[in-house]
Amino acid sequence: MIKTLYANEIEPKWFAGRDFEGTNETVQNVIQDVIKNGDAAVKKYGAMFDVSSPETIQIPESELKACAEKLKKEKPETYNALVHSHDLAYKFAIRQRKSFDDFEEELQPGLFTGQKTIPVEKAGVYVPAGRFPLLSTVVMTVTPAIAAGVEDIVLCTPPRVHPDDLAAAKEQGTGVPGKPFVGGKPYADEGILAAAYICGAKKAFAVGGSQAIAAMAYGTESVPCVDVIVGPGNKFVAAAKKEVYGKVGIDMVAGPTEVFVIADSSADPRWVAADLLAQAEHDIVAQPVMATPDADFAKKVAEEIEVQLAELPTKETARASIDTYGRIIITESLEQAAEIANRKAPEHLELALSEGAERDKIAAMVRNYGSLFIGHYAAEVFGDYSAGLNHTLPTSGAAHYSGGLSVRMFLKTVTTLRAKEGSEGMKNSAVAAGALGDAEGLAAHAKAARIRLEK
Repeated sequence: MIKTLYANEIEPKWFAGRDFEGTNETVQNVIQDVIKNGDAAVKKYGAMFDVSSPETIQIPESELKACAEKLKKEKPETYNALVHSHDLAYKFAIRQRKSFDDFEEELQPGLFTGQKTIPVEKAGVYVPAGRFPLLSTVVMTVTPAIAAGVEDIVLCTPPRVHPDDLAAAKEQGTGVPGKPFVGGKPYADEGILAAAYICGAKKAFAVGGSQAIAAMAYGTESVPCVDVIVGPGNKFVAAAKKEVYGKVGIDMVAGPTEVFVIADSSADPRWVAADLLAQAEHDIVAQPVMATPDADFAKKVAEEIEVQLAELPTKETARASIDTYGRIIITESLEQAAEIANRKAPEHLELALSEGAERDKIAAMVRNYGSLFIGHYAAEVFGDYSAGLNHTLPTSGAAHYSGGLSVRMFLKTVTTLRAKEGSEGMKNSAVAAGALGDAEGLAAHAKAARIRLEK
C-alpha cells in the first residue's frame, strides 16, 4: 500500500532531484563509432540492439502516408484522437510563437537596439518505441517545431520489420529481440509513422537508441545533422543527449515521471487514485504523490488505489511505483501542501480543489512545476495527450529553473544594433566603450570605439 506520512516526517533527501542516469562509456563509444563510420555503425548497432537492421535507413514518405491511411481505416478512433491532439497542440504552439515578437527600440537618440526571433534550420526528434510506442510523443515534438517555422525535421525511431519482410523473418526465426532481421526494407512502428504523417514530418529514419542521437548530432551518409534534438528515451538515449550537448542543443534530460496532487475533501478519491496510478504505470520508478490536510480523505485515496490496482493491466509496474516511490502526505493546511510542492518542483502539479477563493490562493502560491492542472476536471492525462499542452516536461527538480518543451526550443533570440552617424546615442556609447576598454586594458577595443568620433 502507498506510504502515508505527516508533513513533518518527510525526509530531507526526498526533496533532492533524482538522478537515474550518469556517464556511460558504452554510449561514448557508440557516438565515436557513428562519427567515424556513419551508416555502417548505425546498422551495426541496430543488429546488436534492435529487432531489425534494414539495408537502408530512411523510411520513404510514402510509407508514412500509407500508415496514416491504414490507421484511419482500421483504427479510426485512434486516428481521430491523433488529429485532435495535433490540432490543439498546433493552435497552442502557434499562440506561443506569437509571444516571441521582433522589435527595435531607440534607447537614445540615434541608437537603436533590437531583437529578432529566428527558427533553427534543422530539428531532430527522437521517438521511443519500447513496450509502449509513444504516438503522443510525435505530436509533442514535431508540432512545436513546425509551429516555430523549422524547415527541416528529422525523426528517428527504432526499426521494425517491414510487412514485406515478415514472412522471411518468420522463416529465419528472426525479427525478435536478440535475433534481428538484417537487410530488409526500412520501417518502424506503424502508429508512430502514421502520427508523423499527421503532424507533418516528412523525413523519418529507422534508427533507435544512442546511435540515433549520434547520427542526428553529427550526421551520417543518410541522416542529416541537426541543430537541436528533442524527445524522450531510455537511459542510453538520455546519456547520449548529455554527451552531444554543445554540438547541438537539447530540450532536457528527462528522468522518471512525477505527479504531485494537492487535494481536499471536495475531490473524488476515485479520480485522485486514478491520476496517481496513471503516472505509476509509466515506470517502476515513477513518483506519484498526493498532499492533503484531510486524513480521512487520505485514507480513502489509499484504499481506492488498491481497488483500482487489482484491475489494472499494468499493475505490476504500477504496484512497484506506488509501493516504492508513492507518497500520501498529510499536511496542516493547503498552504503547507503548496509550500511542499514548491520545494519538490514536480513535473505535473494538480490542484484537485473546487473552484473558489481557496483554490485561487493556492494556484497563486505554487510556482515550481512543469505544468499546472487546475480543478477536478483538468486531468493530468489531458495534458499528456489531448489539451494542447506539451507533455515533455522537467523532472527531478528541474522545474525550479526550467519549463517544458515548447516552440522556444526551436527558436533563437538574437539581437541587433543600428547607430546613426553623429547621433547623440552613438557618441555616448563610443565615449563609454572607450573608457571601459581603457579600464580593461584592451586598447584596440578603446580605439575601435573612439575612431568613430574622429569625423
